[in-house]
Amino acid sequence: MEDQGRVPTVLVVDDEPEVRKLVAAIIGSLGYAVLTADSGQHALAVYEHYQSRIDLLVTDVVAPGMSGPVLAQRLGEKQPDLKVLYISGYDRSHVVQAYVLDRGCHLLTKPFTASQLGQEVHALIGAPAKTRTAT
Repeated sequence: MEDQGRVPTVLVVDDEPEVRKLVAAIIGSLGYAVLTADSGQHALAVYEHYQSRIDLLVTDVVAPGMSGPVLAQRLGEKQPDLKVLYISGYDRSHVVQAYVLDRGCHLLTKPFTASQLGQEVHALIGAPAKTRTAT
């Protein structure tokens, strides 16, 4: 982590409100700053409005309007070092094949535990310096 005093920020994108809120609550409880969006278009607007870097995108693979991989590509053009954690209700082999994802991509298959989510987030962006939640 480059800036020792800055809390890593995670953008959670899922069109299902319950999933989005639960994932955001788990990540927030671990001390990360959390932003949320209900669609790819909304996520792009949140990214443009946010005045700091986003360290991790947590996005559903399958979403109406804009898939998670397309969103990750669009945000990656703006911030090439953005880390991505995909979540999906489909099994890994289907998601990788259908959405042409790298077999080594970071993917959690629903249902997953809070511990599994926390481990993936921590592995991708490290531990937060302190507790804070963005809105």
